[in-house]
Amino acid sequence: MKQTIQRMVSTAFLVLASTPAAFANEPGGGYEGISAMYYGLIAVILMYGAYDIFFKKD
Repeated sequence: MKQTIQRMVSTAFLVLASTPAAFANEPGGGYEGISAMYYGLIAVILMYGAYDIFFKKD
């Protein structure tokens, strides 16, 4: 269980660190920070869904 969570966290970090911000945001537009938080939240929700479907043992 701990290893699975550690793998999910490390995968999330690698995905978030390697993907650029949304291409629609221009530099200096003021939305770069909130966009990063939004996409990070989506990534966490998707990873939890994948964990819940494929890895969780009931």
